[in-house]
Amino acid sequence: MEQFLIVALAHFLALLSPGPDFFLVARTSISAGWRVASGACLGIALANGVFIGVAFTGLAVLREGSALFIALQLAGAGYLMYVGVLFLRHAGQSALTAIGVRGAIHGWWRVLGMGFASGILNPKNALFYASLASMVASSSAGWKYAYGAWMFSVVLLWDLLVAVAIGNRRLLRRFSHALPWLERASGVMLMVLAAALLVHLVQG
Repeated sequence: MEQFLIVALAHFLALLSPGPDFFLVARTSISAGWRVASGACLGIALANGVFIGVAFTGLAVLREGSALFIALQLAGAGYLMYVGVLFLRHAGQSALTAIGVRGAIHGWWRVLGMGFASGILNPKNALFYASLASMVASSSAGWKYAYGAWMFSVVLLWDLLVAVAIGNRRLLRRFSHALPWLERASGVMLMVLAAALLVHLVQG
């Protein structure tokens, strides 16, 4: 149980650090509401689930320095740059009004795909779960399943909490004048992360 608490705490503290997934959830919640943003939350959780499964089953296909991992980093940098540009282009165009049911359903599936892409193309996720898996390598299959289920659930619940908090319509209307700048800041941050990843690859 002590090991479980240590691993769970390390995982949760990592979630508190804003990254590409946070900015995607935040921007989607601002522009379309938390219900649509929940699609991005599920997509991110599913991507994390893939990395958890890969790491906890002992597969080493995503070791740092491998060709597959380098390809993942390049794809991730490209995706971050793409999403960052989108954020900048559409800053200030978020309509703080209810959207129709059909539009909400279409938007939910679209952002689910974006959330999955954001999570699966983030090489930090692969390294993070690989490091956690090394901490529990001697645990039984049952405990590993418990770790994986816990991490998947915490990622999903945390992102949903972020979406609900940021997507509060009363709060958004109160700060509507600042929303375009928040969206631009998110776009810039994503582009900076992409550039930093490319610099790391070149220097490595």
